[in-house]
Amino acid sequence: MSKNYESKAVLIEEIKTLVDTCQSAVLVDYRGLTVEEDTALRKKLREAGVTYKVLKNTYIKRAVDELNVTGLDEHLNGPTAVAFGMTDPAAPAKILKEFIADKKKMTVKCGIVDKQVIDVKGVEALADLPSREVLIAKMLGSMNAPITGLVSVLGGTVRKLLYALNAVADAKGETAA
Repeated sequence: MSKNYESKAVLIEEIKTLVDTCQSAVLVDYRGLTVEEDTALRKKLREAGVTYKVLKNTYIKRAVDELNVTGLDEHLNGPTAVAFGMTDPAAPAKILKEFIADKKKMTVKCGIVDKQVIDVKGVEALADLPSREVLIAKMLGSMNAPITGLVSVLGGTVRKLLYALNAVADAKGETAA
C-alpha cells in the first residue's frame, strides 16, 4: 500500500470514530470566512468541547457509508467543515447559529444526531434547545413542586390546629404555647 492510501485510510477511520462517538455533528459551508473569523470560531468551539474539522466530502461519504448513515450524500457538495459535539449535543448548533447570525458568511448544510441526518430546520431546533443545566433545573423544579405543595398543605393543617388551640386557650383565659 502506498503512504497516500494509508494516510487516507487513517483519516477516514478518524472521521468514523468522531461520527460514531459524537453526540451531534453539524456540517457547514464555510466559504467567505477570513482567517481571523475562522480562528475566532475555532476558539469558541474548542472552549465548548466541540471538535471542528475541515474535511473532504469523499472522506466523509466513505466514513458515514461504513457506519450506515444514510441521507448525507445530497449535502456533500462544496467546501465542508464539520463541528462534532462530543459532550453537549446542542453546543455545535448553538455556537454556529450565533456565529452565522453575526457574520452572515457561513451556511448550515445539515446535521447528524444519533447517526440520523437532520435538515437545516432540525439543526436550528437543536440550537434553540435550552442547555442541559437548564433542562435539569426545570425537571427538578417540576419534581419539587408536588412536594412543596404537600408541605404547604401539611403546614396549613398544623397552623390551623395551633390557631384552634390558641382560641380554646383564650376562651378559658389561659395562653397556649
